[in-house]
Amino acid sequence: MPRNAGLIWIVEDDDAVARLIGSTLERYDFASERFDSGEALLRQLRQRTPGLCILDLGLPDMDGLELLRQIRAQHAFGLLILTGRGDTYDRVTGLELGADDYMVKPFEPRELIARVRSVLRRYQPALPGTQGEAPRVAAFAGWRFDSATHDLTSPAGQTETLSLAEATLLRRLLERPNQILSREQLLDGRNLDALDRSIDLRVSRLRKRLEENPQHARLIKTVYGAGYLFCAEVVWL
Repeated sequence: MPRNAGLIWIVEDDDAVARLIGSTLERYDFASERFDSGEALLRQLRQRTPGLCILDLGLPDMDGLELLRQIRAQHAFGLLILTGRGDTYDRVTGLELGADDYMVKPFEPRELIARVRSVLRRYQPALPGTQGEAPRVAAFAGWRFDSATHDLTSPAGQTETLSLAEATLLRRLLERPNQILSREQLLDGRNLDALDRSIDLRVSRLRKRLEENPQHARLIKTVYGAGYLFCAEVVWL
């Protein structure tokens, strides 16, 4: 399916908000297209995909979380939720369903652009000529993780594919094992406010995959007041 890595889709039924998002993106040299319903987006996804989708949750024809679920079941591209729904349930559910980031309206244009750029960086392909130079498979504690395909293989030989958010987080932990990494370091250096728990939610999801008892984690330890520590020897193959 054709993919335009530089194109941003705006899924927003409010004309004024859609125009504001579009003009903000245009000011920073991003091309965008707008969809005013979930069904319109799904129809277009049968033909092509964008580099990133900015998704409102309050759509006229379907709930945005259900739309997110359908997208993530088949597609891997950047997803940033931008919505008026700021309660914890929607934020947690959106991130658990695979959104890369979550913003609440009204938004500050420069912050939107910073988050758009951060998400897009996660989906950039490897530079030509570098695939043979950088190791892509990590072995640790009986597990194997393929950073190119996002496949995680357990010591028992069972393989599952991580979401992009989970794979990105795991790679950052594996690249710096036995070091304390702050929440900001694990989220591309983005400054977090005191109520932003998105990285904690991603760690929780990753623990459920890796740990026998997520409540007493042995691989991904919390260092209170500092961040997280990946406790294992890692060999890159």
